Amino acid sequence: MSLTLRAEWTKLRTVASTGWLLLGVVVVTVAVSAAADAADLCTSSAGCQPDVTRLSLTGTDVGQAVVAIVAVLAVTAEYGTGMIRTTLAAVPRRTVVLAAKAVAVAGLTLAAGAVAVLGSVLAGELILPGHGLTLPGGPMVRAATGTVLYLTLIALLSLGVATAVRDSAVAIGVVLGLLYVFPILGQVVASPAWRRHLEQIGPMTAGLEIQASTGLGHLPIGPWAGLGVLAGWTLVALLAGGLVLRLRDA
Repeated sequence: MSLTLRAEWTKLRTVASTGWLLLGVVVVTVAVSAAADAADLCTSSAGCQPDVTRLSLTGTDVGQAVVAIVAVLAVTAEYGTGMIRTTLAAVPRRTVVLAAKAVAVAGLTLAAGAVAVLGSVLAGELILPGHGLTLPGGPMVRAATGTVLYLTLIALLSLGVATAVRDSAVAIGVVLGLLYVFPILGQVVASPAWRRHLEQIGPMTAGLEIQASTGLGHLPIGPWAGLGVLAGWTLVALLAGGLVLRLRDA
């Protein structure tokens, strides 16, 4: 396992696009978060009380798409070049290959996600006081930690989908569809009950509740429970990817 993990780490580290995409995760997440902070025009805490943890981490909504691309390419690039045959010939136990890819992708996403979230929080600390807003201590720590975990789970979800479908465009389309279709449906559905159910089961809508700091009793699902829903989606994707990897030829 250690040799396989080293090989997967080397593949990711030596591909130029990986570094640029991870940089993109940080830049996009921080830039969008800072723009959202600056665009908030609250001047009275009595008349305007936004959820400042969500506001300061708004860039996650966009940064997760770049995370998905990084994870998808970690699998589909090998299928595109045919190198997957060499990989599977060297490591016949295909579940070990998938596990090594998952660890490598998760490690890189944790690192990039931590930098992106830290940058977003610092941007909030600098910008929001000018609007009469401050970031809460305890809820901010939970939201920041949970957001890093959220991005990591998105990467693993994307890895599982990519392993199952083996095509970059299709895999990215499936992942982005899973993430964004539930919020869209929630806006279309007229029934409040159905809207709440969609928010509870959607990987993005449920998972991002980890960023909430106000009105926790009125959320469709609790912060950690929502992250658990995303973890369930991720587990299903990885199991499906592992099953397809075992049963289908390279």
